[in-house]
Amino acid sequence: MVILVMGLPGSGKSYFARQLAALTGAEYINSDKVRRVMLEAATYSDKEKWMVYDEMLRMAVVAAGRDVVLDATFYTQALRMAFTRALEETGRVAFIEVVADEALIRERLRRPRRDSDANFEVYKEMKELWEPLSEPHLVLRSTNENIDSLLDQAMEYIHSEIYEQGTDR
Repeated sequence: MVILVMGLPGSGKSYFARQLAALTGAEYINSDKVRRVMLEAATYSDKEKWMVYDEMLRMAVVAAGRDVVLDATFYTQALRMAFTRALEETGRVAFIEVVADEALIRERLRRPRRDSDANFEVYKEMKELWEPLSEPHLVLRSTNENIDSLLDQAMEYIHSEIYEQGTDR
């Protein structure tokens, strides 16, 4: 199964996605890490974003047959559809959106973070570009104290997605 974990900068998606990958034994592919390897200084231009997403997609295809958690903003319908089309032959693609209150996002983005350079200005830009998901998906509301609950909800969702996949065939 390929799980696309998406959300705006500071939403808690990367912390959640790392924990989910560890819990499920899935390979973890993070857009911030890919960006750091590919680019000396990120400008978050459209060209850079597409380069990073293309590399993430290539990595996910190479990992075909294994469970993968992809962690990125996935802010447009076109991006999500590109991944869905390219990965549908490898198995089920599931979507999990992580959201948080803006005050919490602002607080999180003030602190240094593991791999991301995104600040509140980047958050605001991405919020303007965000296209709501039309695909069936799970929405998780992140706080600073609820990671166990989020993981429980995600595991329940993933198991239901696997069950539905089995009944589709």
